[in-house]
Amino acid sequence: MEKLIEGPHLEFKRTWVDGAKRSAIAFANTDGGTIYLGVEDDGTVIGINDIDETMRRATQAISDGIRPDVMSFVSIDVETMQSMPIVAVHVQRGAHRPYYLADKGIRPAGVYIRSGAASIPASESSIIDMIRQTAGDSFEDAISLNQELTFIAAQQAFADAALSFTPQAQRTLGLVNADGVYTNLAWLLSDQCDASIKAAVFADEVKEVFLNRQEFTGSLITQFNQVNEFIARHNAVRSHTGEAMRRVDSYDYSPLVLREALLNLIVHRDYGLSGPALISVFSNHMEFLNLGGLPANFTRADMMNGISSQRNPKLANVFYRLNLVEAYGTGIRRIVGDYKNCATQPSFDISDHAFRLVLPKHQQTPFPSAQSSLPYSGTPSVNSASEAALPIRQQRILDYAKEHGSITRKQAQSVIGASQSTAAKTINALVNGQLLIRTGSGPQTKYQPATESSH
Repeated sequence: MEKLIEGPHLEFKRTWVDGAKRSAIAFANTDGGTIYLGVEDDGTVIGINDIDETMRRATQAISDGIRPDVMSFVSIDVETMQSMPIVAVHVQRGAHRPYYLADKGIRPAGVYIRSGAASIPASESSIIDMIRQTAGDSFEDAISLNQELTFIAAQQAFADAALSFTPQAQRTLGLVNADGVYTNLAWLLSDQCDASIKAAVFADEVKEVFLNRQEFTGSLITQFNQVNEFIARHNAVRSHTGEAMRRVDSYDYSPLVLREALLNLIVHRDYGLSGPALISVFSNHMEFLNLGGLPANFTRADMMNGISSQRNPKLANVFYRLNLVEAYGTGIRRIVGDYKNCATQPSFDISDHAFRLVLPKHQQTPFPSAQSSLPYSGTPSVNSASEAALPIRQQRILDYAKEHGSITRKQAQSVIGASQSTAAKTINALVNGQLLIRTGSGPQTKYQPATESSH
């Protein structure tokens, strides 16, 4: 009989050893193959004495030691070779690549591929290619390369919104796949997310002189809150007392429009492309530059007509559940509508791999007033004389409550870009001043504007 030789689809072992898992992984990640137990490396058949125990060990090692579960692509059989019993471990190419050692994770030390007669660690680029092939075009659904994730920021955000963040909820939202592995959506919401946003304030139009710059990383929920505060600090508000002692606030940019621009930048970004999203503040405009053009088969006309096509639908769903997104497909129309009667219009510059939104500063009519650059994320309003002396943070929370009918503490944090304790103190001051009325209790607590007759 012709002597057997190891090759791309064939591996020999005297008996089952722990290192054989690497060969099983390599076959599942490449083009399949067979591990013969009871055969020397040189092809000499020696047979297996304890067939049942060998089969049990091989089955248990593959079942417990390889992720995702590859057993549906494995068969372990007893065969006869040169009149001696051997065990054949047949491994097909798997459908959920990359497969990896459970104790090593999705990294070169845990992922193996077949190269000739050897099982070798896969390169990081090979691992990424396997992930993309398995997930198709969905970045969210692909397996996260980092499986050591924490969710301190996300847990707090879900708790504030009275939403569950249990393992079952994570699976339902798409943070964990059917194999119990974290997806890229989990990575985006985790404290370890390094898909950053860089924001900068420039003194000139050619971006040579920085006045301020900052890079934001971590959970996208944290990034949203921190970047929202950054751009609000550079959105000057001018206040003056108008007719009948009524206070009028006027902003360089509508806070709601800035919020929409930031949400679009985060939710619609192509996270499969490397590099940060960029926000640039100039003397007369702001720019939001996002990686990723429009989704496939989605046109500029579709976008301008308010049709929603989400590149990251599961991320959008999380932001919607957290009340960060009000309604799908309204952002662009809200931005355009805000500039309806303005001489200078916002521009949308779109290429295959980038989306740039340019927001012109609203033209202001000069009047004697001190400027304020405190964060705000609501619509300017006109207030009664009894409110004219309110601190700016209190005024902004009250404005939001009047516009939306009520406000929660979490919403107040976003409105003024402040901490939880500061938002609570500001709300309490409004309640004590009989300008807001508390309704509900616990997670359902809201604060409604008091009627004129109530104070």
